[in-house]
Amino acid sequence: MKLFLFDFDGVLVDSLDVYEKTVTDCLIKINRPLTRGREEFLELFDDNFYESLEKKGVDLDVFMKAAEDIPAKIDYGKMKPFTAMRPVLDELKKNNILIVISSNDSPTIQEALRLYNFNGIFQEILGADFKFSKKEKNLYAIKKYSTAPRDIYYIGDTTGDIKEGKQAGVKTVGVTWGWHSKEKMAASKPDHLFDSPQELLNLIHD
Repeated sequence: MKLFLFDFDGVLVDSLDVYEKTVTDCLIKINRPLTRGREEFLELFDDNFYESLEKKGVDLDVFMKAAEDIPAKIDYGKMKPFTAMRPVLDELKKNNILIVISSNDSPTIQEALRLYNFNGIFQEILGADFKFSKKEKNLYAIKKYSTAPRDIYYIGDTTGDIKEGKQAGVKTVGVTWGWHSKEKMAASKPDHLFDSPQELLNLIHD
């Protein structure tokens, strides 16, 4: 049995516009606005998203308070699932465990999975309401599912994902259809770097 840990935004769904707007709106609401647009937003994911906010002087308690009503305001119609992922997930799920690990909140993820017909795929969702640190979420999964790190893969689309996966000691998989460029992902030196969802099936025999 292998454990496949999936980032949500940028890996399972194309949600960059929606996520950027919600974060931008929250930061404006607490008087900590971004000043360089998308470039600055994506830089928040060079490392752990919440640590990056703190480095900018954002009080996380204040930020999370401002974000409380976000799930009710999400326009799911502006998010699109990567449809090529579904058959891949169905195949990976055979004899393995799939989990979502994300900086997004669990209610938003759960609703999106329901709407985009990803129901029944994932054993668990570990969002921002569980822990801020993706490293800690990875370590939690290792302990809970008693799986050796060599059989655990964290699949992400930002350099921050790769860094936190490495910190947890699991195998890291970078994908190039998400938020950070292929060049940037390659520079983070994941154990695997894939250009299409179908390539994820190679991990079954890794």
